[in-house]
Amino acid sequence: MPELAAADRIEVLVLVDNVTDNLSTVPAYVAHEWPRLRARGMHRLSGRCLCCGAHGLSLAITAVRGNSARTLLFDTGPDASVFERNVDRLGFAMESVDGVVLSHGHWDHCGAMLRAIEMIQLRNGGRAVPVYMHPDMYRTRAMRTADGVMRPFDDVPTCAMLEAQGARVVEAATSQLALDDLFFVSGEIPRVTDFEPGMPGQFRRTEDGLDWEPDPLLMDERFVVVRVKDRGIVVFTACSHAGVVNVMTHARECFPDARLVAVMGGFHLAGDNERIIPQTVDALRAFDLETIATAHCTGWRATAALATAFGEAVVPAAVGRLYRF
Repeated sequence: MPELAAADRIEVLVLVDNVTDNLSTVPAYVAHEWPRLRARGMHRLSGRCLCCGAHGLSLAITAVRGNSARTLLFDTGPDASVFERNVDRLGFAMESVDGVVLSHGHWDHCGAMLRAIEMIQLRNGGRAVPVYMHPDMYRTRAMRTADGVMRPFDDVPTCAMLEAQGARVVEAATSQLALDDLFFVSGEIPRVTDFEPGMPGQFRRTEDGLDWEPDPLLMDERFVVVRVKDRGIVVFTACSHAGVVNVMTHARECFPDARLVAVMGGFHLAGDNERIIPQTVDALRAFDLETIATAHCTGWRATAALATAFGEAVVPAAVGRLYRF
């Protein structure tokens, strides 16, 4: 595989996240939603102008090298209406998107994919959009409740549906470079810790569609990496069903010659996984991160524990925030 190219800088715009937060203080390299809205012409603060939070995640990651920039859309959140509203309010240029990665096969990360691809094509002259998928993302998934009932999830758009909308689907279970080698899309994440359980209780349809089979590990999950010149590696993990420590461990193995400087995304430490917060916090100390940008499914208890342990390095994501690395 060719070497991951280094970007001079990257910008990350949070298009969808569970929360909005324009009141908490942030460091100089992070900007809130409201100043961006005012710069776009909002004369009065109004709910009609603001973005919406929703259960899911979507990040627009732009890597700048010299006079060129490439943008990767990392997930699209749960719903087309939320995605489109936030893109419109924030003034994000959909024509700038050069590719889309779906992190894993869950509805809260893929709900707006078809509309997002349509929006990109409407503004880029109809060029096909590369969409990076794992081949095991498409099967119907469900959670089995305590009474044994299966509660199905909404499905991921099929390859045929994506291609009909204008995508050029790139399916792979192994790692690959994308967009002028500025983005690394991981392969399947090895599970090496003894405390990160995946998603117990999740099932997926068998290949014949007639039954259910356990699927706690979500092996279709991937993360994205960008290398920043003279700094190191920034890791983007949308939900960390693999466990954020497993994610970071694998990222370090993939790039042993570079420092891991930041991680951004959902850490899957809410609900039943709150019990592994102490082990997760302790294990993350080994990475000596400059920025820990918690989002989506991390949960407030985990964010509070991380902030206690790592102080100002913890800068939680919120809709409309812009991070510069």
